[in-house]
Amino acid sequence: MDVMQLLSWACIVFTVGMFSTGLTDLKKMRETKSADNIQFLPFLFTCLNNLGWLYYGLLKKDQTIVFVNVIGALLQILYIIAYLHYTTQKRLVTSQTVAAGTVLACGWFYFTTFLPEGDSQLSQLGLTCSVITVSMYLSPLTDLVEIVRSRDVQRLSFPLSVATFFTSTSWVLYGLQLHDQYIWVPNTPGIFTSLIRFYLFWRFAAVNQSSPAYRSM
Repeated sequence: MDVMQLLSWACIVFTVGMFSTGLTDLKKMRETKSADNIQFLPFLFTCLNNLGWLYYGLLKKDQTIVFVNVIGALLQILYIIAYLHYTTQKRLVTSQTVAAGTVLACGWFYFTTFLPEGDSQLSQLGLTCSVITVSMYLSPLTDLVEIVRSRDVQRLSFPLSVATFFTSTSWVLYGLQLHDQYIWVPNTPGIFTSLIRFYLFWRFAAVNQSSPAYRSM
């Protein structure tokens, strides 16, 4: 197995593992018959991100990108359907889903109608997907600031942080091997945000363990 095959398998395993963390929320919704305390928008934005990268992978003829994002999109659609079934805010969630679908349709129409096939189309699509991915990686920073203030890391998921770190690292290495900046650049923030989370776990774990609420769990 050469380096590219190894990195390809690493990207597949770690990324599918990261997407599968949503199965915990799915299990919780099924057990409680409720979507309370579960955020919907991450499922929706991740699905849009998956579909964008799926299109990029198809244009680039990269089987690794295609396979990972097919699995990711299917999982996010499953989470979205479950959320729509269990939520009490069906009108709001439905309108958000329709709005996201409209944005996706407009984006597809633009890329397929106004851009000629070839490097220009691939570059603009790659840039768009990169911006969305960077936004997703940087969006938890506001939560991290609040965690620093409260010195409470219980809202952080350590398994998800580990999965994000290895997923981001594998895609950065994969993108560097392909000399594709649209792959390695947007995944770099995922490494840094994961390292920040690891530091917060190390810094505040002792504080949380000494608290009465932590000991009663």
